[in-house]
Amino acid sequence: MMTHKCPTTEELKQILKKHSLKATPQRLAVHEAMMTLGHASADMVTETIKEKGLASTTVASVYNILTQMAMLGVYSYRMSSNSKMYFDVNTFKHIHLYDQDNHMFKDVIDDELVSLIESHLGKKRFKGYKVESIDIQIVGRPTRKKYTV
Repeated sequence: MMTHKCPTTEELKQILKKHSLKATPQRLAVHEAMMTLGHASADMVTETIKEKGLASTTVASVYNILTQMAMLGVYSYRMSSNSKMYFDVNTFKHIHLYDQDNHMFKDVIDDELVSLIESHLGKKRFKGYKVESIDIQIVGRPTRKKYTV
């Protein structure tokens, strides 16, 4: 069922070119950080870029690049319960497990469950609404405390 995987750097350059956008050091740095992180907020991406010394950029610029890439379909995005926007390199249909204590997302790849839910909900009618997509998110808390020594 996987319909889209995160583009490589070369594929990203082609996507940008197709949309008349330049493959700036900042855009490439954001993409490299996202490939490492998977799910991330602009703050997290900016921190990774700084740690790796990939490019000089600000959180605002990173957020703008992430939003632009999401509009191009390179990333998807989701809002966390702490009102922060998180971006996801995986744009194919999958389930998210949201850790509400740490505000982190993890992918749950279960094509059978996604198909089952979509086929069931696809038959439902919601008065006054046209269903455009189904987004499945499981919310939880870690069951074990991490002990520091």
